[in-house]
Amino acid sequence: METERSRTREREQVAQNVHVHAEDYAKERIYVRQVSSSRYSIAKERQDRLANIPRVFTASGVEGWGAANIVAPGDDIFRTQSLHVHFVVVPPNGRNDGHGHQNEAFFYALDGYGYELHDGKRYDWNAGDAIAVHNDSVHWHNNPDPEKKATCIIFKPKPLALFLGLTYQGKIGTVPANDELWEPRSEWLTGRPEGDELVPKVLTPKDTPWEWTPFGHVRQLAGEGVPLRIKATDVYLHEIPAGSRSGRRWQMADEVSYVIDGEGYDLHWDVEAEITDQYYARIAKEPTRWEWKKGDVIWTPQNTVVQRFATGTSPATLISGSNRLFKNLGYARIVHFENAPEYDAAAAHAR
Repeated sequence: METERSRTREREQVAQNVHVHAEDYAKERIYVRQVSSSRYSIAKERQDRLANIPRVFTASGVEGWGAANIVAPGDDIFRTQSLHVHFVVVPPNGRNDGHGHQNEAFFYALDGYGYELHDGKRYDWNAGDAIAVHNDSVHWHNNPDPEKKATCIIFKPKPLALFLGLTYQGKIGTVPANDELWEPRSEWLTGRPEGDELVPKVLTPKDTPWEWTPFGHVRQLAGEGVPLRIKATDVYLHEIPAGSRSGRRWQMADEVSYVIDGEGYDLHWDVEAEITDQYYARIAKEPTRWEWKKGDVIWTPQNTVVQRFATGTSPATLISGSNRLFKNLGYARIVHFENAPEYDAAAAHAR
């Protein structure tokens, strides 16, 4: 089996443009940010930060090759570390260099086509597919098109994984120092739950339906019950008809959204906590408004009420992701103050 893996790697590395990510950084990379304060309550730090951070910005980096950060702990303007979100642009007849990390990675193909090599196995994908890079996987992305690039957006819980001490990552060829101190290598069993290999690694557009939900027209790409080998990230596509709006909802998890097409704006109602005999929510009387267009990124902070409006002449399409751990920590409930109008119309028609 190991011989076949080696042969596969050799075949796939022939006659390709290989984009090599730097092993060393010109300046120290921030994987996880420190949270500190001179007092127990850190509410003011949050308020000050949210008052000064743009929640909509234009993503850059898709013009070149390689990886380009969208949201990361080391950003000059720090927003969140619940997820690390970035682009991967694979050049024509190219691939990135093989590497591995303990965190899983969800990626969605925005354009182009290609295939993955994960632990020596090949997984083909096309634009519109969602692909799972499972945890502790040696992998690289391949673009066989001789003329056009392939662009993917990646959502991954890397900051959380590293915070938890899941720090084994490196390029192909990474081996322990002092080889004589270690037993011969064996399978990586603690990262391989039984049956995991049976869960699909590629989700195509026909594998999950578009559905009208209280928040709007949604297709699930990763989440509980979705047939894709992703455990730590929830991702969905959201289409808002031209001139319409989403529902108005409140959730604890923050969310990163990329505008694939269309234009519009968000309304955000920040929420504060009153801690007396119990926790009480204090929702802002007035929302802030955030304009967005195709190619923009929207960050909806933790504990925020949001409603989204499409103002263009064509539907707006967004891909949004959040860390699933919020749900496992007890924050699975989503409160809907107002439904998308089409959802209510469909419900009335069904009665």
